Amino acid sequence: MTTSPDWAGAVKMLDGADQVCLACHVRPDADALGSMLALAQALATRSAVVLASFGDEPFEVPAVLRFLPGAGLLTPPAEYPAQPEVMVSLDASSIDRLGRLAANATAAGQLIVLDHHASNAGFGALNLVDPRAAATAVLARELIRRLDIPLSQDIALCLYAGLVADTGSFRFSSSTPQVHQLAAELLSTGIDPGVVSRELYDRAPFAYLGMLAAALRRAALDRGAANGRGLVWTTVTRADRAPACLTMDAAESVIDQLRRTDEAEVAIVLKEADDGTWQASVRSKELADVSTPCAALGGGGHVRAAGFAFSGSPDAAITAFKRELDRPA
Repeated sequence: MTTSPDWAGAVKMLDGADQVCLACHVRPDADALGSMLALAQALATRSAVVLASFGDEPFEVPAVLRFLPGAGLLTPPAEYPAQPEVMVSLDASSIDRLGRLAANATAAGQLIVLDHHASNAGFGALNLVDPRAAATAVLARELIRRLDIPLSQDIALCLYAGLVADTGSFRFSSSTPQVHQLAAELLSTGIDPGVVSRELYDRAPFAYLGMLAAALRRAALDRGAANGRGLVWTTVTRADRAPACLTMDAAESVIDQLRRTDEAEVAIVLKEADDGTWQASVRSKELADVSTPCAALGGGGHVRAAGFAFSGSPDAAITAFKRELDRPA
């Protein structure tokens, strides 16, 4: 999706709405939830009624994201309007990524799509999609600016969390001068960047160490995969999480340890969900496109960070992924 975003159209649509319903993708990360809560808090300064949600059951904010302000605007999907007057989808590359709220999006009177995934074909009536943006938080900030709503510290904190998360703490090539300028603008409100770093990267329950140790013991390296650039992978099973009743979001950061492997361009962590399916987190360093093979397996994402779901065995998932990864362009 590369057409110029219709910002004026979005502002007109939101300004005229009595109620605005926001939704981000299932199993939200910091960019998805942060962008949504930032926009929700901004819109709440107007007279419109604002509801925000994501289509997971049970409806629980991931523990690592509970520091984000604005949670009081969240509504469980079961209480979300069946036919929203105006609905905004944030950070969802396709309508199915909205989970239980996909039907609500289909029935919405007006649907605005705010996203930065290159695979987003534009499923809204109005699509604010820009793959050049480092994070959906960048686009949320632009929309808030065009709505002429000032930045509060709470709005800035949510946007900054999304920006930090999707740029890998400003380590990725997406960290352009414009990204750093936006970070400076957000920090100028007085928010503490250390809060975001600590909450996203420096906190975990003690039981996380046992889960991580089990996953790293199973790590396997295939030097010939990724066209000879190497692939490292492992699993996080339900049994790894069970002793301390850890949720799926506790396994999100395992990929950050695995991807450090020098001998592998690509890293995959397969996380077993409570229903037995496997959720794959895939990362590459600088050479391999992981979005294309993930899309071929029903997932999607970015060139260097993507994912997919798989209902077979972990070995079958890795075999299928390697086949797609090594497929000639």
